[in-house]
Amino acid sequence: MTRPKVRFCLVFERELLSVPVMRQVLGDTLRGIGVNEDSVADILLAATEACTNVVLHAGQSAGAYTVAATVDNAACRVEVTDAGQGCSLSWRARLRRSGDLAESGRGFAIMRACVDEVSLRSAPGRGTRVVLDKRIHLEAPIAA
Repeated sequence: MTRPKVRFCLVFERELLSVPVMRQVLGDTLRGIGVNEDSVADILLAATEACTNVVLHAGQSAGAYTVAATVDNAACRVEVTDAGQGCSLSWRARLRRSGDLAESGRGFAIMRACVDEVSLRSAPGRGTRVVLDKRIHLEAPIAA
């Protein structure tokens, strides 16, 4: 059975209440097209970490952020983008090392543990884009 390719983009105000709304919409979409629950849980945890980072760290210049998802028969990509303060190269280098992260810096390690690939593009004053890629396993879709 061929499943449709699904793409959507959500725009949220940069506030904590947006994170559970994102989880609900993304989770319902993934389950509705038959993505297995283990894959859904991993994607939602990684996306939650990415969105929480925006809410907590993007700065006042980022009034909103976007979550774009693309799902096909083999993979899911979630892109979380803001136009906030961004981060410096030295800060990003710290994120790549897993042994010296403070408790508040574990979000990227969690993302890396949940999905197959995490990429971060950021520059001071130019915002941040986190891309989460995960191979998915499909089951029967939920009946409408």
